[in-house]
Formats: sequence, structure tokens, C-alpha cells
Amino acid sequence: MVSVCRQRGFTLLEILVALTILALSMGAIIKASGDFTVNHAWLRDRTLATWVARDVLVGFQVENTWPGVGEQEGTQEMGRREWRWLARVSQTDEKKLRRVDVEVYLPDTDEDEPVTVLSGFLRQPDIGS
Repeated sequence: MVSVCRQRGFTLLEILVALTILALSMGAIIKASGDFTVNHAWLRDRTLATWVARDVLVGFQVENTWPGVGEQEGTQEMGRREWRWLARVSQTDEKKLRRVDVEVYLPDTDEDEPVTVLSGFLRQPDIGS
């Protein structure tokens, strides 16, 4: 008797289905890692911009002067980058209280949208201080 051994392998259809599943899952992994990278960069920029805004606001408080109503702008280094900031000082209903809104913008860009805005209040210093 002659024994015929039939070897069975994968069919072309099975290979194509497996490759399709692999390609879809790799695409999802690549998209997820890309989204993570973009989100991480946005959170880093937002955190650094908030620190710059806090530094500017604390600078107003430490100066112990009565800032005039209007806008002041400048730059500050944070995280090895030079950040642009704009402080808007406005009068409140209380005579001895001023509101300061600090907007911080991405460095080296001309974007109109600030990365963060931080508001605070300054009281008028005592004259004898």
C-alpha cells in the first residue's frame, strides 16, 4: 500500500485575512501613540505657560507697587524657551483693588490664541509701607 501524506498549509484567503487584521491593529497602535505624543506636548506647553503666568502675577505682587490700568507685555524664559506674555490690568468696582489677567503665548509664534490665561487681584499698597 502506498501511503499518501497530504500536507495542509494556510490558504491564500487565510493569509490575507490575517494580514488585514494585523494591518488594522498596527494602524490603531500607531494612531494611539501619535495621539499620546501630541497630547503630551500640549500638556507640557500648558504647564510651562501656567508657570510663566504665575511668575508674572507674583512679580506684580512682590513689587508692591500700584500698577496703572492698561497692558504690559514681556518675555520670560521657562523650560529652555522664551515665552511671550501680556498682562491686562483693569480697575474693579473696589477702588483699592485691581484685576490682572495674564495671557501667555507660545514662543516664536504669532498665534492670537493664548496657551493659558491666569487672573489675579492686587490690592493697593499702604502708603506707609
